[in-house]
Amino acid sequence: MEAADSQLVDLLRVLEELKSSAAAVQARAAAVLDASQRRAQSRAGVPAAHLGRGVGAQIALARRDSPHRGNRHLGLGKALVHEMPHTLAALASGVLTEWRATLLVRETACLDLEDRHRVDELICKDPDSLDGLGDRKLIARIRSITQAIDPASQVRRNAKAVSDRYVSCRPAPDTMCFVTGLLPVAQGVAVYAALSRAADSLRASGDARSRGQIMADTLVERVTGQAAADRVPVEVQLVITDRTLFTDRHGESVPGVDVSPGRTGEPVAPVAPGRDAPAYFPGYGIVPGAWARDLILSALGLGNNQQPCPAAAGRQESPPGAGDGAGAGAPASPPPDEQRTPVTLRRLYLDTVSGELTAMESKARAFPAGLARMIRTRDQTCRTPWCDAPIRHIDHIEPHAEGGRTSYANGQGLCEACNQAKEAPGWNSSSTPVSSRRNDVSPRHAVRTTTPTGHTYTSMAPPLPGAASAIGGAS
Repeated sequence: MEAADSQLVDLLRVLEELKSSAAAVQARAAAVLDASQRRAQSRAGVPAAHLGRGVGAQIALARRDSPHRGNRHLGLGKALVHEMPHTLAALASGVLTEWRATLLVRETACLDLEDRHRVDELICKDPDSLDGLGDRKLIARIRSITQAIDPASQVRRNAKAVSDRYVSCRPAPDTMCFVTGLLPVAQGVAVYAALSRAADSLRASGDARSRGQIMADTLVERVTGQAAADRVPVEVQLVITDRTLFTDRHGESVPGVDVSPGRTGEPVAPVAPGRDAPAYFPGYGIVPGAWARDLILSALGLGNNQQPCPAAAGRQESPPGAGDGAGAGAPASPPPDEQRTPVTLRRLYLDTVSGELTAMESKARAFPAGLARMIRTRDQTCRTPWCDAPIRHIDHIEPHAEGGRTSYANGQGLCEACNQAKEAPGWNSSSTPVSSRRNDVSPRHAVRTTTPTGHTYTSMAPPLPGAASAIGGAS
Protein backbone atom coordinates (compact mmCIF):
# COMPACT_ATOMS: atom_id res chain seq x y z
CA MET A 1 0.00 0.00 0.00
CA GLU A 2 2.78 2.47 0.89
CA ALA A 3 4.60 1.74 -2.39
CA ALA A 4 1.41 2.39 -4.35
CA ASP A 5 0.85 5.67 -2.54
CA SER A 6 4.42 6.71 -3.29
CA GLN A 7 3.86 6.01 -6.97
CA LEU A 8 0.71 8.10 -6.93
CA VAL A 9 2.59 11.04 -5.41
CA ASP A 10 5.32 10.66 -8.05
CA LEU A 11 2.64 10.59 -10.75
CA LEU A 12 1.07 13.79 -9.45
CA ARG A 13 4.48 15.50 -9.50
CA VAL A 14 5.21 14.35 -13.06
CA LEU A 15 1.79 15.47 -14.29
CA GLU A 16 2.27 18.89 -12.69
CA GLU A 17 5.62 19.26 -14.46
CA LEU A 18 3.96 18.22 -17.74
CA LYS A 19 1.31 20.91 -17.23
CA SER A 20 4.05 23.50 -16.81
CA SER A 21 5.86 22.26 -19.90
CA ALA A 22 2.64 22.39 -21.90
CA ALA A 23 2.05 25.95 -20.68
CA ALA A 24 5.50 26.92 -21.97
CA VAL A 25 4.66 25.45 -25.38
CA GLN A 26 1.36 27.36 -25.38
CA ALA A 27 3.22 30.58 -24.52
CA ARG A 28 5.57 30.11 -27.48
CA ALA A 29 2.66 29.27 -29.78
CA ALA A 30 0.76 32.39 -28.69
CA ALA A 31 3.77 34.62 -29.40
CA VAL A 32 4.30 33.07 -32.84
CA LEU A 33 0.60 33.37 -33.71
CA ASP A 34 0.63 37.03 -32.67
CA ALA A 35 3.62 37.78 -34.90
CA SER A 36 2.07 35.94 -37.86
CA GLN A 37 -1.30 37.65 -37.48
CA ARG A 38 0.32 41.07 -37.19
CA ARG A 39 2.16 40.48 -40.46
CA ALA A 40 -1.05 39.36 -42.17
CA GLN A 41 -2.96 42.37 -40.84
CA SER A 42 -0.20 44.72 -41.93
CA ARG A 43 -0.36 43.33 -45.48
CA ALA A 44 -4.16 43.84 -45.38
CA GLY A 45 -3.66 47.53 -44.65
CA VAL A 46 -4.64 47.55 -40.98
CA PRO A 47 -3.36 50.71 -39.22
CA ALA A 48 -0.33 50.15 -36.99
CA ALA A 49 -2.32 51.10 -33.88
CA HIS A 50 -4.78 48.23 -34.55
CA LEU A 51 -2.28 45.49 -35.39
CA GLY A 52 -2.84 42.42 -33.25
CA ARG A 53 -6.55 43.07 -32.74
CA GLY A 54 -8.46 39.83 -32.29
CA VAL A 55 -5.42 37.61 -31.62
CA GLY A 56 -6.25 37.27 -27.93
CA ALA A 57 -9.81 36.32 -28.88
CA GLN A 58 -8.51 33.57 -31.18
CA ILE A 59 -6.30 32.22 -28.39
CA ALA A 60 -9.28 32.26 -26.01
CA LEU A 61 -11.43 30.27 -28.44
CA ALA A 62 -8.66 27.74 -28.99
CA ARG A 63 -8.15 27.33 -25.24
CA ARG A 64 -11.91 27.34 -24.53
CA ASP A 65 -11.47 30.37 -22.32
CA SER A 66 -12.92 33.86 -22.02
CA PRO A 67 -11.52 36.66 -24.24
CA HIS A 68 -10.20 38.44 -21.14
CA ARG A 69 -8.12 35.42 -20.22
CA GLY A 70 -7.15 34.96 -23.86
CA ASN A 71 -5.54 38.40 -23.84
CA ARG A 72 -3.84 37.54 -20.56
CA HIS A 73 -2.46 34.32 -22.08
CA LEU A 74 -1.21 36.33 -25.07
CA GLY A 75 0.48 38.94 -22.89
CA LEU A 76 2.12 36.20 -20.83
CA GLY A 77 3.41 34.42 -23.93
CA LYS A 78 4.87 37.54 -25.52
CA ALA A 79 6.57 38.64 -22.28
CA LEU A 80 8.11 35.20 -21.67
CA VAL A 81 9.31 34.67 -25.23
CA HIS A 82 10.63 38.16 -25.95
CA GLU A 83 11.64 39.54 -22.55
CA MET A 84 11.98 36.81 -19.88
CA PRO A 85 13.79 33.76 -21.30
CA HIS A 86 14.94 32.41 -17.91
CA THR A 87 11.36 32.42 -16.60
CA LEU A 88 10.24 30.62 -19.76
CA ALA A 89 12.97 27.99 -19.30
CA ALA A 90 11.95 27.45 -15.66
CA LEU A 91 8.35 27.01 -16.78
CA ALA A 92 9.33 24.55 -19.52
CA SER A 93 11.36 22.46 -17.06
CA GLY A 94 8.48 22.30 -14.59
CA VAL A 95 10.23 24.31 -11.87
CA LEU A 96 7.67 27.13 -12.18
CA THR A 97 3.93 26.74 -12.55
CA GLU A 98 2.06 28.83 -15.09
CA TRP A 99 0.57 30.93 -12.29
CA ARG A 100 3.97 31.73 -10.77
CA ALA A 101 5.31 32.63 -14.20
CA THR A 102 2.31 34.96 -14.51
CA LEU A 103 3.24 36.55 -11.17
CA LEU A 104 6.76 37.23 -12.43
CA VAL A 105 5.41 38.87 -15.59
CA ARG A 106 2.82 40.87 -13.67
CA GLU A 107 5.19 42.14 -10.99
CA THR A 108 7.78 43.31 -13.55
CA ALA A 109 5.32 44.95 -15.96
CA CYS A 110 6.32 48.49 -14.91
CA LEU A 111 10.05 47.95 -15.52
CA ASP A 112 11.84 48.88 -18.72
CA LEU A 113 13.18 46.06 -20.87
CA GLU A 114 16.74 46.11 -19.50
CA ASP A 115 15.63 46.02 -15.87
CA ARG A 116 13.12 43.28 -16.63
CA HIS A 117 15.95 41.17 -18.09
CA ARG A 118 17.95 41.69 -14.88
CA VAL A 119 15.07 40.61 -12.61
CA ASP A 120 14.44 37.60 -14.83
CA GLU A 121 18.09 36.56 -14.57
CA LEU A 122 18.43 37.19 -10.83
CA ILE A 123 15.35 35.17 -9.90
CA CYS A 124 15.08 32.40 -12.50
CA LYS A 125 18.57 31.74 -13.87
CA ASP A 126 19.25 29.34 -10.99
CA PRO A 127 16.29 26.92 -10.85
CA ASP A 128 17.34 25.63 -7.41
CA SER A 129 16.63 29.05 -5.90
CA LEU A 130 12.95 28.64 -6.80
CA ASP A 131 12.53 25.34 -4.98
CA GLY A 132 10.02 25.64 -2.12
CA LEU A 133 9.20 29.25 -2.97
CA GLY A 134 5.48 30.03 -2.46
CA ASP A 135 3.51 32.82 -4.13
CA ARG A 136 3.98 35.38 -1.36
CA LYS A 137 7.70 34.73 -0.99
CA LEU A 138 8.15 34.94 -4.74
CA ILE A 139 6.31 38.28 -4.90
CA ALA A 140 8.34 39.60 -1.96
CA ARG A 141 11.61 38.64 -3.66
CA ILE A 142 10.55 40.26 -6.95
CA ARG A 143 9.52 43.49 -5.24
CA SER A 144 12.69 43.75 -3.17
CA ILE A 145 14.81 43.40 -6.31
CA THR A 146 12.72 45.81 -8.39
CA GLN A 147 12.82 48.37 -5.58
CA ALA A 148 16.62 48.16 -5.51
CA ILE A 149 16.96 48.35 -9.30
CA ASP A 150 14.35 51.02 -10.04
CA PRO A 151 12.74 52.75 -7.00
CA ALA A 152 10.47 54.77 -9.29
CA SER A 153 8.87 51.59 -10.64
CA GLN A 154 6.70 51.25 -7.53
CA VAL A 155 5.37 54.77 -8.07
CA ARG A 156 4.46 53.91 -11.67
CA ARG A 157 2.91 50.66 -10.49
CA ASN A 158 0.73 52.44 -7.94
CA ALA A 159 -0.39 55.01 -10.51
CA LYS A 160 -1.40 52.24 -12.91
CA ALA A 161 -3.29 50.43 -10.16
CA VAL A 162 -5.34 53.58 -9.42
CA SER A 163 -6.22 53.89 -13.11
CA ASP A 164 -7.50 50.29 -13.07
CA ARG A 165 -10.18 50.89 -10.41
CA TYR A 166 -13.60 49.47 -11.23
CA VAL A 167 -16.89 48.11 -9.89
CA SER A 168 -18.33 44.76 -10.95
CA CYS A 169 -21.47 42.74 -10.26
CA ARG A 170 -21.46 38.93 -10.30
CA PRO A 171 -24.24 36.46 -9.51
CA ALA A 172 -24.04 34.55 -6.23
CA PRO A 173 -26.04 31.50 -5.13
CA ASP A 174 -29.60 31.78 -3.80
CA THR A 175 -30.61 34.94 -5.72
CA MET A 176 -27.78 36.98 -4.20
CA CYS A 177 -24.97 38.84 -5.94
CA PHE A 178 -21.46 40.16 -5.31
CA VAL A 179 -20.97 43.88 -5.96
CA THR A 180 -17.21 44.38 -5.87
CA GLY A 181 -15.28 47.63 -6.01
CA LEU A 182 -11.53 47.83 -6.59
CA LEU A 183 -10.59 51.17 -5.02
CA PRO A 184 -7.48 53.04 -3.89
CA VAL A 185 -6.73 51.92 -0.34
CA ALA A 186 -7.60 55.27 1.30
CA GLN A 187 -11.01 55.38 -0.42
CA GLY A 188 -11.75 51.72 0.26
CA VAL A 189 -10.92 52.05 3.96
CA ALA A 190 -13.02 55.23 4.18
CA VAL A 191 -16.05 53.49 2.62
CA TYR A 192 -15.77 50.55 5.00
CA ALA A 193 -15.26 52.83 8.02
CA ALA A 194 -18.36 54.86 7.15
CA LEU A 195 -20.49 51.72 6.85
CA SER A 196 -19.05 50.42 10.12
CA ARG A 197 -19.90 53.65 11.96
CA ALA A 198 -23.45 53.57 10.64
CA ALA A 199 -23.86 49.97 11.76
CA ASP A 200 -22.45 50.63 15.24
CA SER A 201 -24.70 53.67 15.68
CA LEU A 202 -27.89 51.85 14.64
CA ARG A 203 -27.03 48.78 16.71
CA ALA A 204 -26.48 51.02 19.75
CA SER A 205 -29.92 52.58 19.23
CA GLY A 206 -31.59 49.17 19.32
CA ASP A 207 -31.71 48.10 15.65
CA ALA A 208 -32.38 44.36 15.60
CA ARG A 209 -30.50 43.69 12.36
CA SER A 210 -27.02 42.18 12.49
CA ARG A 211 -24.02 44.39 11.89
CA GLY A 212 -23.44 42.87 8.45
CA GLN A 213 -27.08 43.36 7.46
CA ILE A 214 -27.00 47.02 8.46
CA MET A 215 -23.79 47.65 6.54
CA ALA A 216 -25.22 45.99 3.42
CA ASP A 217 -28.51 47.94 3.68
CA THR A 218 -26.67 51.23 4.31
CA LEU A 219 -24.51 50.65 1.23
CA VAL A 220 -27.59 50.18 -0.94
CA GLU A 221 -29.36 53.22 0.53
CA ARG A 222 -26.40 55.58 0.12
CA VAL A 223 -25.53 54.47 -3.40
CA THR A 224 -29.10 54.46 -4.75
CA GLY A 225 -30.39 57.44 -2.74
CA GLN A 226 -33.37 55.44 -1.50
CA ALA A 227 -34.78 55.86 2.00
CA ALA A 228 -34.59 52.11 2.60
CA ALA A 229 -32.67 49.29 0.92
CA ASP A 230 -35.82 47.42 -0.12
CA ARG A 231 -37.29 50.53 -1.81
CA VAL A 232 -35.01 50.28 -4.82
CA PRO A 233 -37.06 50.48 -8.06
CA VAL A 234 -37.69 47.00 -9.40
CA GLU A 235 -37.77 45.92 -13.02
CA VAL A 236 -38.68 42.26 -13.33
CA GLN A 237 -38.23 41.19 -16.92
CA LEU A 238 -40.44 38.13 -16.96
CA VAL A 239 -39.88 35.85 -19.91
CA ILE A 240 -42.98 33.88 -18.97
CA THR A 241 -46.67 33.95 -19.76
CA ASP A 242 -49.61 35.23 -17.77
CA ARG A 243 -50.29 31.64 -16.77
CA THR A 244 -47.02 31.53 -14.84
CA LEU A 245 -47.21 35.11 -13.58
CA PHE A 246 -50.58 34.45 -11.96
CA THR A 247 -49.75 31.04 -10.52
CA ASP A 248 -49.56 30.39 -6.80
CA ARG A 249 -46.90 28.41 -4.98
CA HIS A 250 -48.75 25.13 -5.58
CA GLY A 251 -48.98 25.50 -9.36
CA GLU A 252 -52.65 26.57 -9.30
CA SER A 253 -53.99 29.59 -11.17
CA VAL A 254 -55.04 32.56 -9.08
CA PRO A 255 -58.87 32.62 -8.72
CA GLY A 256 -60.56 35.29 -10.81
CA VAL A 257 -57.67 35.72 -13.25
CA ASP A 258 -58.24 34.68 -16.86
CA VAL A 259 -55.04 33.16 -18.21
CA SER A 260 -56.43 31.54 -21.35
CA PRO A 261 -54.22 31.90 -24.45
CA GLY A 262 -56.90 33.82 -26.33
CA ARG A 263 -57.16 36.71 -23.87
CA THR A 264 -54.18 38.65 -25.18
CA GLY A 265 -53.34 36.47 -28.17
CA GLU A 266 -49.85 35.64 -26.98
CA PRO A 267 -48.55 32.08 -27.29
CA VAL A 268 -48.41 30.17 -24.01
CA ALA A 269 -45.33 28.07 -23.32
CA PRO A 270 -46.34 24.69 -21.90
CA VAL A 271 -45.72 24.30 -18.18
CA ALA A 272 -46.11 20.85 -16.71
CA PRO A 273 -48.36 20.53 -13.65
CA GLY A 274 -46.51 21.32 -10.43
CA ARG A 275 -43.63 22.96 -12.31
CA ASP A 276 -42.99 26.68 -12.23
CA ALA A 277 -41.20 28.43 -15.10
CA PRO A 278 -38.46 30.79 -13.95
CA ALA A 279 -38.06 34.50 -14.67
CA TYR A 280 -35.18 36.56 -16.00
CA PHE A 281 -33.87 39.37 -13.78
CA PRO A 282 -31.78 41.99 -15.65
CA GLY A 283 -28.18 42.15 -14.45
CA TYR A 284 -28.42 38.83 -12.61
CA GLY A 285 -29.90 36.06 -14.74
CA ILE A 286 -32.39 33.28 -14.13
CA VAL A 287 -34.40 33.37 -10.89
CA PRO A 288 -37.25 31.12 -9.67
CA GLY A 289 -40.73 32.20 -10.77
CA ALA A 290 -41.98 32.09 -7.18
CA TRP A 291 -39.14 34.38 -6.08
CA ALA A 292 -40.02 36.90 -8.81
CA ARG A 293 -43.68 36.88 -7.80
CA ASP A 294 -42.74 37.38 -4.13
CA LEU A 295 -40.56 40.32 -5.14
CA ILE A 296 -43.48 41.94 -6.96
CA LEU A 297 -45.86 41.28 -4.08
CA SER A 298 -43.44 42.74 -1.55
CA ALA A 299 -42.83 45.82 -3.70
CA LEU A 300 -46.57 46.38 -4.06
CA GLY A 301 -47.04 46.06 -0.31
CA LEU A 302 -49.22 42.96 -0.64
CA GLY A 303 -47.15 40.60 1.48
CA ASN A 304 -46.09 37.07 0.66
CA ASN A 305 -49.49 35.45 1.04
CA GLN A 306 -51.53 37.69 -1.21
CA GLN A 307 -51.76 37.99 -4.96
CA PRO A 308 -51.77 41.19 -7.02
CA CYS A 309 -54.72 41.92 -9.19
CA PRO A 310 -53.94 42.02 -12.92
CA ALA A 311 -54.21 45.83 -13.03
CA ALA A 312 -51.70 46.27 -10.22
CA ALA A 313 -49.19 43.76 -11.57
CA GLY A 314 -48.85 45.40 -14.97
CA ARG A 315 -50.96 46.61 -17.86
CA GLN A 316 -51.54 44.38 -20.85
CA GLU A 317 -49.08 44.89 -23.65
CA SER A 318 -49.14 44.09 -27.33
CA PRO A 319 -46.82 41.30 -28.45
CA PRO A 320 -43.51 42.36 -30.01
CA GLY A 321 -43.92 43.71 -33.51
CA ALA A 322 -46.57 46.26 -32.56
CA GLY A 323 -45.28 49.70 -31.62
CA ASP A 324 -41.65 49.58 -30.52
CA GLY A 325 -42.02 45.86 -29.77
CA ALA A 326 -40.43 43.60 -27.19
CA GLY A 327 -42.80 44.18 -24.32
CA ALA A 328 -42.43 47.88 -23.62
CA GLY A 329 -42.34 48.62 -19.91
CA ALA A 330 -45.72 48.91 -18.26
CA PRO A 331 -45.49 50.75 -14.92
CA ALA A 332 -47.68 49.26 -12.23
CA SER A 333 -50.53 51.33 -10.83
CA PRO A 334 -48.99 53.46 -8.10
CA PRO A 335 -49.72 52.12 -4.63
CA PRO A 336 -51.38 54.41 -2.10
CA ASP A 337 -48.26 54.52 -0.01
CA GLU A 338 -45.71 56.68 -1.81
CA GLN A 339 -42.93 54.85 -0.02
CA ARG A 340 -43.69 51.62 -1.85
CA THR A 341 -41.29 50.51 -4.51
CA PRO A 342 -41.98 51.43 -8.16
CA VAL A 343 -42.43 48.18 -10.08
CA THR A 344 -42.12 47.73 -13.83
CA LEU A 345 -42.92 44.48 -15.59
CA ARG A 346 -41.56 43.65 -19.01
CA ARG A 347 -43.27 40.59 -20.44
CA LEU A 348 -41.64 39.06 -23.51
CA TYR A 349 -43.48 36.50 -25.61
CA LEU A 350 -42.31 33.04 -26.58
CA ASP A 351 -43.07 30.87 -29.59
CA THR A 352 -44.69 27.69 -28.30
CA VAL A 353 -42.74 25.39 -30.64
CA SER A 354 -39.22 26.83 -30.81
CA GLY A 355 -39.12 28.58 -27.44
CA GLU A 356 -37.73 31.66 -29.21
CA LEU A 357 -38.91 35.19 -28.54
CA THR A 358 -41.26 36.54 -31.18
CA ALA A 359 -39.05 38.08 -33.83
CA MET A 360 -39.15 41.62 -35.07
CA GLU A 361 -37.22 43.74 -37.56
CA SER A 362 -36.26 47.36 -38.12
CA LYS A 363 -35.31 49.34 -41.22
CA ALA A 364 -32.83 51.46 -39.23
CA ARG A 365 -29.16 50.62 -38.91
CA ALA A 366 -29.18 50.91 -35.12
CA PHE A 367 -31.22 48.39 -33.18
CA PRO A 368 -34.33 50.04 -31.64
CA ALA A 369 -34.65 49.82 -27.86
CA GLY A 370 -37.35 47.14 -27.97
CA LEU A 371 -35.47 44.91 -30.40
CA ALA A 372 -32.20 45.40 -28.50
CA ARG A 373 -33.99 44.39 -25.30
CA MET A 374 -35.21 41.18 -26.92
CA ILE A 375 -31.70 40.27 -28.08
CA ARG A 376 -30.21 41.02 -24.66
CA THR A 377 -32.82 38.82 -23.04
CA ARG A 378 -32.29 35.97 -25.50
CA ASP A 379 -28.48 36.00 -25.26
CA GLN A 380 -28.20 36.94 -21.53
CA THR A 381 -24.39 37.34 -21.75
CA CYS A 382 -21.86 37.87 -24.55
CA ARG A 383 -22.51 35.36 -27.34
CA THR A 384 -18.83 34.55 -27.90
CA PRO A 385 -18.18 30.95 -26.75
CA TRP A 386 -16.74 30.77 -23.22
CA CYS A 387 -17.27 34.50 -22.66
CA ASP A 388 -19.62 35.34 -19.77
CA ALA A 389 -19.05 39.10 -19.88
CA PRO A 390 -22.07 41.45 -19.74
CA ILE A 391 -23.52 42.54 -23.07
CA ARG A 392 -22.38 46.05 -24.03
CA HIS A 393 -23.11 46.16 -27.77
CA ILE A 394 -25.92 44.82 -29.96
CA ASP A 395 -24.10 43.75 -33.10
CA HIS A 396 -25.12 42.84 -36.65
CA ILE A 397 -24.02 39.23 -37.24
CA GLU A 398 -23.90 39.90 -40.97
CA PRO A 399 -22.56 43.47 -41.16
CA HIS A 400 -25.05 46.15 -42.09
CA ALA A 401 -22.62 47.46 -44.71
CA GLU A 402 -22.80 44.08 -46.46
CA GLY A 403 -26.59 43.97 -46.51
CA GLY A 404 -27.17 42.54 -43.04
CA ARG A 405 -30.64 43.28 -41.70
CA THR A 406 -31.42 44.96 -38.41
CA SER A 407 -33.44 42.01 -37.17
CA TYR A 408 -33.79 39.65 -34.26
CA ALA A 409 -32.18 36.79 -36.21
CA ASN A 410 -29.25 38.93 -37.41
CA GLY A 411 -28.52 40.49 -34.00
CA GLN A 412 -26.29 39.28 -31.21
CA GLY A 413 -25.21 40.64 -27.86
CA LEU A 414 -21.45 41.09 -27.45
CA CYS A 415 -19.14 42.56 -24.86
CA GLU A 416 -17.01 45.48 -25.99
CA ALA A 417 -13.83 43.43 -26.38
CA CYS A 418 -15.46 40.75 -28.54
CA ASN A 419 -17.17 43.31 -30.75
CA GLN A 420 -13.83 45.00 -31.39
CA ALA A 421 -12.04 41.70 -32.01
CA LYS A 422 -14.38 40.71 -34.86
CA GLU A 423 -13.54 43.96 -36.67
CA ALA A 424 -10.10 42.56 -37.52
CA PRO A 425 -9.65 41.17 -41.06
CA GLY A 426 -10.63 37.54 -41.58
CA TRP A 427 -13.46 37.29 -39.04
CA ASN A 428 -16.83 36.15 -40.44
CA SER A 429 -20.13 35.31 -38.75
CA SER A 430 -23.44 33.87 -39.86
CA SER A 431 -26.74 33.11 -38.15
CA THR A 432 -28.70 29.90 -38.51
CA PRO A 433 -31.12 27.85 -36.37
CA VAL A 434 -29.41 24.81 -34.86
CA SER A 435 -30.99 21.92 -32.96
CA SER A 436 -29.56 21.39 -29.49
CA ARG A 437 -30.44 17.66 -29.61
CA ARG A 438 -30.39 15.15 -32.43
CA ASN A 439 -34.17 14.80 -32.58
CA ASP A 440 -34.95 18.37 -31.48
CA VAL A 441 -37.87 19.89 -33.40
CA SER A 442 -37.31 23.29 -31.75
CA PRO A 443 -34.05 24.69 -33.14
CA ARG A 444 -32.42 27.56 -31.26
CA HIS A 445 -30.75 30.68 -32.60
CA ALA A 446 -27.09 29.99 -33.35
CA VAL A 447 -24.13 32.06 -34.50
CA ARG A 448 -21.27 30.48 -36.42
CA THR A 449 -18.02 32.43 -36.19
CA THR A 450 -15.01 31.78 -38.41
CA THR A 451 -11.66 33.16 -37.27
CA PRO A 452 -8.84 34.37 -39.57
CA THR A 453 -7.17 30.95 -39.22
CA GLY A 454 -10.25 29.20 -40.62
CA HIS A 455 -11.46 27.67 -37.36
CA THR A 456 -15.24 27.71 -36.84
CA TYR A 457 -17.06 27.98 -33.52
CA THR A 458 -20.81 27.78 -32.88
CA SER A 459 -22.65 29.60 -30.11
CA MET A 460 -26.26 28.63 -29.38
CA ALA A 461 -28.59 30.94 -27.49
CA PRO A 462 -29.26 29.63 -23.97
CA PRO A 463 -32.72 28.21 -23.25
CA LEU A 464 -35.17 30.88 -22.19
CA PRO A 465 -37.19 30.52 -18.98
CA GLY A 466 -40.67 29.33 -19.83
CA ALA A 467 -39.64 27.58 -23.04
CA ALA A 468 -40.41 23.88 -23.35
CA SER A 469 -36.72 23.07 -23.87
CA ALA A 470 -35.83 24.91 -20.67
CA ILE A 471 -38.30 23.03 -18.47
CA GLY A 472 -37.82 19.54 -19.78
CA GLY A 473 -40.26 19.59 -22.69
CA ALA A 474 -44.02 19.23 -22.84
CA SER A 475 -46.16 16.14 -22.90
